[in-house]
Amino acid sequence: MAQGWPAVLTDGPVRLRPLRRRDGAAWLALRAMNTTWLEPWDATSPVPVDGPRPSFGSFVRMLSAQARSGVSLPFALDHEGELVGQVTVSSITYGSLRSASIGYWLSHHVAGRGIMPTAVALTIDHCFVALGLHRVEINIRPENGPSLRVVDKLGLRDEGVRERFLHIQGQWCDHRTFALTAEEVPEGVLHRYRARHPAPPMP
Repeated sequence: MAQGWPAVLTDGPVRLRPLRRRDGAAWLALRAMNTTWLEPWDATSPVPVDGPRPSFGSFVRMLSAQARSGVSLPFALDHEGELVGQVTVSSITYGSLRSASIGYWLSHHVAGRGIMPTAVALTIDHCFVALGLHRVEINIRPENGPSLRVVDKLGLRDEGVRERFLHIQGQWCDHRTFALTAEEVPEGVLHRYRARHPAPPMP
């Protein structure tokens, strides 16, 4: 099995785990409910894709194959036992680079509760500790306020704009790149996030 996979990462009500075929109904309902919320940021193909869309089962098999080969870690994101989004580590590279990219999406109905910063912090810590990576990056459209707040809360460095970086909804779109290296967070990203943003006291 690939390094660092399968894995289950938890912090309180936030849980990251492999996506399963039995998540199909919940995942499809969640994406349908969030079409307007997510579509402006979803990557698209710059060339026409022929044929029907793959089934959810095929989608899960593809993600599982990528995870087994060590090029990706496709996490389902649960909050209080409910599927609410995904976090994916992609472009995992070893050798002299030891780097990866992280992408994520979250349902609108649970946004703003600190779920995604916690999930991304767990993921980065896993990349640094379990995978032994040196650097992670997150690429975000400059207009995507909710995602920008995630990297701001976690203290990732803004490395500037990559022009026409990714194809989204019919056009090549600029993205800002945010990054972090293992040396910057010897105590771990989640620990630093909790120190800077302590949970409010229980009523």
